[in-house]
Amino acid sequence: MSLGALRPSPLVEQATEHLREQITGGEWPLGTKLPGETALAKSLGVGRSTVREALRALAGAGLVQARQGSGVFVIATEPREDWSTRLRQAAITDVYEVRMLIEVEAAQLAARRRTEDDITALHEALATRRDAANAGNAEFVGADIALHQAVVAAAHNPVLTSLFTEFVPVLQRRLLDLVELLSLRSDDPNHGDAGHADLVNAVVQGDAEAAGRALRDELQQTLAQLHSL
Repeated sequence: MSLGALRPSPLVEQATEHLREQITGGEWPLGTKLPGETALAKSLGVGRSTVREALRALAGAGLVQARQGSGVFVIATEPREDWSTRLRQAAITDVYEVRMLIEVEAAQLAARRRTEDDITALHEALATRRDAANAGNAEFVGADIALHQAVVAAAHNPVLTSLFTEFVPVLQRRLLDLVELLSLRSDDPNHGDAGHADLVNAVVQGDAEAAGRALRDELQQTLAQLHSL
């Protein structure tokens, strides 16, 4: 079977896509052993190193698996979605429900574990959010999320930090949509300042219960607005 010679650069991406199409299109069904690197390289018109990188990418997508001494086999006919892709495709209300679980716990941990550096960072983040009240929606939303990131960082749990970092791109885009759709800042450019001040104060004072409550109240209000759309 000839796959057709490829155009120059980017060869790895093109090789990966061609091989992916053979799998998802049914040319190589589940359990099929792929041709060897030399045969694939000849069919695609590329070097073996390019084929090797393409196969590595397909393995990362969960489509193929190399078996020692046996070759490379098709183990799935649909690529595995990574976490970032699932987040981008998820309903924002679902994202917010999970965000609430993560951030409320993070706020409570932050109140117990915050350091002097964290306290400084939190005060600075709150001040930056207040300054952003005089700016456009995009800058305001960015400052809002940065404050939440400072709270999560104060929990000193790298897993929580990594999880929240994955949420940031989705949250930034969806929050901006929400602010603009509901004109949340038309009457109050510093929308939500009191709640964020309560959150920062609770973390600084080491009151875990109050920190969790302040964050839960804020996110529940936003979630209610999202459900109303």
